[in-house]
Amino acid sequence: MPTLYFTVLFVIAVVAMVGTKLWLASRQIRFVAAHRDNVPPQFAGTIALSAHQRAADYTVERTRLTMIEIVVGAVVLIALTLLGGVQTIDLAIDDWVGNGYVAQILLVAAVIAVTSVIDLPFDYYRQFGIEQRFGFNRMTKRIFFLDRIKGVLLGAAFGLPLLVVVLWLMNQAGTYWWWWTWVVWVVFQMLVLILYPTFIAPMFNKFEPLKDEALVHRIDALMKRCGFAAKGLFVMDGSRRSAHGNAYFTGFGSSKRIVFFDTLLSRLSGSEIEAVLAHELGHFKRRHVIKRMVVTFLISLAMLALLGWLAQRTWFFEGLGVRPSMSGSNDGLALVLFFLAVPVFLFFVTPLGSLTSRKHEFEADAFAATQADARDLVNALVKLYEDNASTLTPDPLYTAFYYSHPPASQRIDRLLRHA
Repeated sequence: MPTLYFTVLFVIAVVAMVGTKLWLASRQIRFVAAHRDNVPPQFAGTIALSAHQRAADYTVERTRLTMIEIVVGAVVLIALTLLGGVQTIDLAIDDWVGNGYVAQILLVAAVIAVTSVIDLPFDYYRQFGIEQRFGFNRMTKRIFFLDRIKGVLLGAAFGLPLLVVVLWLMNQAGTYWWWWTWVVWVVFQMLVLILYPTFIAPMFNKFEPLKDEALVHRIDALMKRCGFAAKGLFVMDGSRRSAHGNAYFTGFGSSKRIVFFDTLLSRLSGSEIEAVLAHELGHFKRRHVIKRMVVTFLISLAMLALLGWLAQRTWFFEGLGVRPSMSGSNDGLALVLFFLAVPVFLFFVTPLGSLTSRKHEFEADAFAATQADARDLVNALVKLYEDNASTLTPDPLYTAFYYSHPPASQRIDRLLRHA
């Protein structure tokens, strides 16, 4: 493919992506605002108009910030690629340390650092502006920055060894280096799944065994009915950072554990918690977790194969504003450009992933209705929608494109059929 053709294709894709994102976001804002003063009929007796309006305002504020992020992200992407940002960084590092493994690692780290620094003000405003204004933020500035520092240290501890191995394979493993890299990637992902509950998560939150004996007995009975075994039931101090509530499974194999936010336990009754947990168990019983892992691994294999092909094409580098080295290695450059450019093209398949995820949520709800009272799950969802200020009236097209969970009205309508 001639260089100019690829550049034009990339620019068209960026413009189409940004235009689509902004159009969808503006639709969401208009739709939510238009329905701000009317609670949907399904929730008329359970959610107050003031709570509905608060959720609408919260959604609009977050979406407006997202629109700014979209524009800034596009500017940064073009600056790094077509305007020579990556090229400038690469040349500076080459003058400093040459063109070896160290230079390639520094290049990847520098680009990650640039994008992370640009994202930081948005994260800060989202936490201490929007979340604070709507009463969700319980995080101090000290915790905010400590979390980022811990994230950087963890990223270096896990990411740098992985990056070194990948660069070595790209340089030494021959034409099919991408296959061996995929094997390493799969092993790495499985290792993270195993280590996350006991090593990574405790660096950010405190976890204590669930002490409510009646609730423990209820959950144990549910897990026995479902044929599910977990290593433990834990309560996480989510209230230390946010007023949002949640529950989740974490870990893999024998390391699986069930985690409840303390904010969730303070709001739901025992039967409602059981229903929420039955929904989460539904994902395991319907093998959604395994299916998603398989799909993710297959997509990563395809992407690595594509990278293996593109890394041999001069037009790939030049079309994104970079002159590849004629004498040294371009592996670090290939990685950086690939992970900058590919999300632009993958954006247009987002609705497929969202559709699959919503289908899985409906299936998990249906399973929960066989193991617990569907009305308890409905009551729990209503409380969670209200407490988390989730809009009850999202734009249908925005929902179809982005939402991993079905809209509240659709989800509750289906659950009531099982009641």
